[in-house]
Amino acid sequence: MDAQPHPDHEPGTGLDRRAELSEFLRTRRARLKPEDVGLPDYGRHRRVPGLRREELAQLAGVSVAYYTRLEQGNGRNVSAEVLDSIARALRLTDAEHAHLTHLAKPKQHKKKPAAPTQHIRVALRQLLDSIDGVPAYIVGRRSDILAWNRMAAALFGDWAELPAQERNWARLVFLNPAYRELFVEWDQKQSDMVSFLRMDAGCHPDDPRLSALVGELSLKSEEFRRLWAMHDVKEKSHGVKRLRHPLVGDLTLSFEGFRLIDDAEQSLITYHAEPGSPSAEALRLLASWGRDATHVGRTAPQA
Repeated sequence: MDAQPHPDHEPGTGLDRRAELSEFLRTRRARLKPEDVGLPDYGRHRRVPGLRREELAQLAGVSVAYYTRLEQGNGRNVSAEVLDSIARALRLTDAEHAHLTHLAKPKQHKKKPAAPTQHIRVALRQLLDSIDGVPAYIVGRRSDILAWNRMAAALFGDWAELPAQERNWARLVFLNPAYRELFVEWDQKQSDMVSFLRMDAGCHPDDPRLSALVGELSLKSEEFRRLWAMHDVKEKSHGVKRLRHPLVGDLTLSFEGFRLIDDAEQSLITYHAEPGSPSAEALRLLASWGRDATHVGRTAPQA
């Protein structure tokens, strides 16, 4: 059943925080089985997937009525202690716990007609230009790609050739078919992208540009709709990506995300290869091509 409009939500201005909270709790509860938390399983007599509301409330130490109101999207006046208990009962990750807190206990602030424009400091642009041999870029709100160096253009395609509004990772992943050829673990890339966007939505559900992006992707991509409905969340941090570049072939690269101290909504992302590895040689070859590598790299991802 659809959640009713909430006083905190103004139609057309962003995502409905009440509906987001309700669906997030419901999907987290549905993924847990009784045996996962030490409860008896009554097998075929169970009428719902995962834990019942009564079972979750018992584990969290709250009344069934209280938890039911929360799962219906009424997060007003909920305490941090109760949220912690529910997070433990649901076995949430740190990112999921933060997401729950953002949805249930939003920071009080004046509503703005639109999110402020994201700016990159001159010194950061100079830093990107000075990083030699390492693909690096800065990503901001809504997965917007804000700035990048020559190696990032050579590896991912020259984003300067795109209109500003299309320099967005979510758009590239779900609306640009050529990127499917670049990322070897394509399903994981799609899943990660939606999880990052979900985390942003939890922090800024009143962002109309984010709501418009989600709406567009939902209309144009069946895969995005499916993944968005799962309500998974994840923080950008570090990991390994396997790429298949049209010029230098397969690469296995480690990536690191560095959140900027003076603007937590911007992160510097770098990619590097293990020293002496074939991937390191591939990056060196990519760098040696100079502007020609940028042109070749652009041809595949931006097709």
